[in-house]
Amino acid sequence: MTDQNALQQAIDYVLDRVKAHNAEADVIANRSNNFSLKANQGELDEYKVTSGQVIGVRVVKDQRTATSYSESLDIASLDLMVNNALINAEYSQQDPHQNISCLDSRLATIEPEVYQIETATVDDKIALALSLEQGVVSKPNATSAPYNGFAESDSHVILANTQGTLCSHNERSTYCYAYTLYEKDGKQAMHGGMSSGRLFHQLDSTYCINHGYDMAQALLDGAPIASKHYSVIFTLSALSNLFSAYGMCLSGQAAMKGINPWRDALHTQVASPLLTITDTAYINGGFAIKAFDSEGFATRDTLLIGEGKLQSLLHNSHTASYFGIENTANGSRSAKGGLGVGGSHTVIQAGSSSEADITAGEYLELVELQGVHSGADAVSGDFSFGASGFLCRDGQRVQAVRGITVAGNFYQMIKEIDAVGNQLDNDYSRSFYAPKIRFSRLNIAGK
Repeated sequence: MTDQNALQQAIDYVLDRVKAHNAEADVIANRSNNFSLKANQGELDEYKVTSGQVIGVRVVKDQRTATSYSESLDIASLDLMVNNALINAEYSQQDPHQNISCLDSRLATIEPEVYQIETATVDDKIALALSLEQGVVSKPNATSAPYNGFAESDSHVILANTQGTLCSHNERSTYCYAYTLYEKDGKQAMHGGMSSGRLFHQLDSTYCINHGYDMAQALLDGAPIASKHYSVIFTLSALSNLFSAYGMCLSGQAAMKGINPWRDALHTQVASPLLTITDTAYINGGFAIKAFDSEGFATRDTLLIGEGKLQSLLHNSHTASYFGIENTANGSRSAKGGLGVGGSHTVIQAGSSSEADITAGEYLELVELQGVHSGADAVSGDFSFGASGFLCRDGQRVQAVRGITVAGNFYQMIKEIDAVGNQLDNDYSRSFYAPKIRFSRLNIAGK
């Protein structure tokens, strides 16, 4: 019996057991294979092959819900999983808005780019992993590549429910990375480069080596700058990191719980008119392409912020029912978890400013942020964390900057935007797409 058939038989069994108890349920079954390599001092330090499967059920009975999961597909384990969920549901609060509402969905992710046949050999991958470290340490003053590696994953997901839904998704992805520890004259700096793709041949190991090295070298002599307000441009990875800390403001689930500061802000101005943000289901090369959400609804694009006005939050069937509005098909859950809300590709729309316009005059380019999630308050919007980068003038780096603290308020920051660039780019995760954005003024504490 193939793995897929085994998963399907387990799903059918679980759904039959649930229906025998006059309950409803949806089931997510996931099978994955992972392979990773790391190098240390010219030899493989890690050669890890893992595979696993998990099946999880979310039951709804008498307006009460609970979840349970099993990593085994044998009958006794599946019975125990269903019984645990049903018992736990009895002790949960009644919630008329949570139910199994996706009817007869038969979706599969069919975009060929998402799951392709890999032709690279294990020897190819080992050679790449070793070359990442060697490429770094062969450069002047690069004492080590403390973090480096290659990894790949393929997964198969089946989603089904008692309302006739049966959806499937296959995907494959791979990535590599290399960090440079640069030491000279008693000073140290470290930075890394990452590359991702669906297939091995799409990885750019040379970029990983050179980007990490060049940035570490450039930052070595960085020092604090005068404390004052600066215009700031974040690199895309830093901007993605910052936005992810405030994802709650676009969550319908956070609004339902009363902790979303934008809960009552629909159709009001929450950001600069230069800012338009969409949750986009399909984007060429994206890593979050999936035909359906975690309830089985067809994924789609949702305009979240249009010219600075809040147009929608992200919703699943539960939050949409609670607010009496349309479901945006952003249900998110793993086989092991309860139903939540999650986006696909966050796309900040390109603006009209040229590179020269964006980088005119003096500004601070921030390339690395430290402790973003611990230093950010998603409710108030206040943040304070360490940063490093470059003081720039008219597009040219004037001096490296380290040992500073950047502070401000996220909800105020996105209202104070000087310019939005006309070129869209993606970060390494391929789920965050944005142009360069110049923020008017952030408080920098230096010397």
